[in-house]
Amino acid sequence: MSGSLAAFADLLERLLFTQGRNAKLALLRDWFASQPDPDRGIGLAAITGDLGFATAKPAMIRALVAERTDPMLFDLSYDYVGDLAETVALLWPAPEHPEPPPGLADVVAALELAPRASVPAMLADWLDRLDVSGRLALVKLVTGGLRVGASGGLARMALAEWSGRPVEEVEEAWHACLPPYLPLFDWLEGRGPRPDAAGAPVFRPLMLAHPLEEADLAAIAPETHRAEWKWDGIRVQACAGPSGRRLWSRSGEDLSAAFPEIVAAMEFSGVVDGELLVLRDGVVAPFGDLQQRLNRKIVTPRMQKEFPAAVRLYDILFDGAEDLRPLPFDARRARLEGFLATHAPARFDLSPLVPFAEVEELAVRRATARAEAIEGLMLKRADSAYVAGRVKGLWWKWKRAPLSVDCVLMYAQRGHGKRSSYYSDYTFGLWRGEELVPVGKAYSGFTDVELVWLDRWVRAHTTARFGPVREVEKALVLEVVFDAAQPSSRHRSGLAMRFPRIARIRADKPAAEADRLEVLAAMVGKG
Repeated sequence: MSGSLAAFADLLERLLFTQGRNAKLALLRDWFASQPDPDRGIGLAAITGDLGFATAKPAMIRALVAERTDPMLFDLSYDYVGDLAETVALLWPAPEHPEPPPGLADVVAALELAPRASVPAMLADWLDRLDVSGRLALVKLVTGGLRVGASGGLARMALAEWSGRPVEEVEEAWHACLPPYLPLFDWLEGRGPRPDAAGAPVFRPLMLAHPLEEADLAAIAPETHRAEWKWDGIRVQACAGPSGRRLWSRSGEDLSAAFPEIVAAMEFSGVVDGELLVLRDGVVAPFGDLQQRLNRKIVTPRMQKEFPAAVRLYDILFDGAEDLRPLPFDARRARLEGFLATHAPARFDLSPLVPFAEVEELAVRRATARAEAIEGLMLKRADSAYVAGRVKGLWWKWKRAPLSVDCVLMYAQRGHGKRSSYYSDYTFGLWRGEELVPVGKAYSGFTDVELVWLDRWVRAHTTARFGPVREVEKALVLEVVFDAAQPSSRHRSGLAMRFPRIARIRADKPAAEADRLEVLAAMVGKG
């Protein structure tokens, strides 16, 4: 295999099997330095999830491989490997008469222009011409399922290190461009001006907070800090101006289609920062209500009525075209209050400050946060500018303590990427009478050593298989911590946990002594 697709395949393979953040950064820096335009921008967009093809989907790839291999062999192999692209790459018959593969830019251009009906034959032809690593790269490219351990944040950090530009400037310039980011690379290499997002509803990097530790409390004082509630929703940025309106998540995902009523209410020019909530008569609904609206491409009027969305604001980045981020927090707060008074947008309100004379008062308020369906407190320096990223010492989040129950492991499933050979996704349950009923699923909280132990335990105690899922002997207790409990029609138990993670493996505890469903039911409404 030759050409830019070969270089992209090599990059993916190295990222997939390279451990460590610094090593991945080095691979990305080398990619930016060695590849031409537009290939490096296309690869960058694919790695960070900014590249998508409406005409090529995983189901199409499955149908193609079913024509070339034994379907049962594919199912067994996919169950073992756990990754569609890797399975297809290994099973696809080797070409009898290899031909030069297409270039990376050629693949993208062809997929963007080709009618849907012609895409399967085009993909099959490419797969016939590629070796194993090329097939892996092609399938990951067209399906968007890279899973190589390189996030958008890591990619932008690599761009900053490669170019010598501040990562904050790279973040903002990035969002002012579209793949393959030609103006961005021109600026980074000194051939053009910095991409300017002025007037455009593009995402601006958010300011983030550090978890507050006990040792940090001594520096908190009413003279130097402001306290706010940490609302139990999702962080959003609302951008509106002459060029359009957008609602962004904290990671830069466009939520506009899922919340059209919020976008319609953005009758202002500016960029504001806040929390997306379901709000009924001024009362914040449980997070489970907001989940009914998230990740939906189509939102019906009925859903908008049943789960009315709103944004509770706590900061402002731009007032019209004026950049307010260099101002101290107190000055921005005053501008935000004036902004809301002037524009009075529907479905937007102001997050109140929490007055305090000493830190002990805040500790008491934090202790009552769960009963009020609030995540905790935010503590912000009064003189802090709005700085992109997580700068320690400026903003703190003081979350309520998590809830905890002892559950019994019920099912396990293989993970993806580095974990594709391990049973790393765990479904667990609580006792309802003599029956175990599922209440949640977790794939985090444990160490690499514990993952190896759990994987071995699952393999040694499997009682049934359902495709990629193994049912296990109901004998292992896991201590699970979570942020909240809520009713759920998707779980046979009628209950579910929010953000569960495994805190401890309780191999010492008999399964019969795990918690009962009533314990979790008593926690509903306390999250």
